[in-house]
Amino acid sequence: MTARAPEPEGYEALRHGVGAYRVAVDTVSVAGRDATAYLQGQLSQDISPLEIGGCAPALLLEPDGKLSAFVRVTRTSDDAYVLDTDAGFGDAVVARLQRFKLRTKVAIEGLDWPCIALRGERVGGGPAGGASHGAGPPFVLPVDWNGVRGVDLLGPGADALVPADASWCDAAAWEALRVEAGIPKMGAELDSRTIAAEAHLVERTVSFTKGCYTGQELVARLDARGSRVPRRLCGIIAGDAGPGEAEELVGAALWTPGGDKAVGRCTSASWCPGLGHVGALAYLHRSVDLPSVVVWGRTEDVPAARRRPAKARSLPLVD
Repeated sequence: MTARAPEPEGYEALRHGVGAYRVAVDTVSVAGRDATAYLQGQLSQDISPLEIGGCAPALLLEPDGKLSAFVRVTRTSDDAYVLDTDAGFGDAVVARLQRFKLRTKVAIEGLDWPCIALRGERVGGGPAGGASHGAGPPFVLPVDWNGVRGVDLLGPGADALVPADASWCDAAAWEALRVEAGIPKMGAELDSRTIAAEAHLVERTVSFTKGCYTGQELVARLDARGSRVPRRLCGIIAGDAGPGEAEELVGAALWTPGGDKAVGRCTSASWCPGLGHVGALAYLHRSVDLPSVVVWGRTEDVPAARRRPAKARSLPLVD
């Protein structure tokens, strides 16, 4: 989240050209003869079909089904994988994986790998199936989320694969793209209280045909009930807020228009050039029909007369 508007050139490159951004990630190596079997029992995704250089998003869950981390798993050799997640959560991934390792023949350790994101209409898809550039890192990993497409260059040597015509983008442009697309982030939309279905992660990250894994019971039970959860991740458009007011929406409370019922809270916000307004991500109670009008205030005790109107919509905010 940034308090200023994105640089126009950077945002346009991320949407319509070749935009480059150095993403802050933590990476974890899981290697050994039991690596595949171990991760199959810990991750929500079926990783056995992955070829070397292939990747898939996955959930690392606690036994009660709550989220430990949202990760991407990349197969780096026959018996080795790298998991990457948002910066600041690598140690939690290591600790969680170590906790259930027991006598498994697998080594788990943090890495220091860079990740460079390339986004935009002119970004090539990289080698078919997300295969790596050569026999090892950097790996070229395809990305496709709510209309945002491109590749991530993960691992040592990533800078060498950045196209010469790429435009390096600022953090505000990157955050605007994320908010417009509704891509959840660890520490903002995702934490230890999150249920995968709330953040629209189940279809993307869960295999219902693989064997058992830690935390499976809650995911399966909710799926059987139609994924009805108390809240869901939505988009907010604050039409009367200026570029410098995006910060005010982060953590802001949301009410029904009459101001008598609290229905949610914003988690991220940015000035969004694709909207021409401040956009935000928020969790709203399932009783709120979309699209709808809500009102917001920076704190819970903001008087009703000072709460400001906004529109609540399904994601993505920009197609």
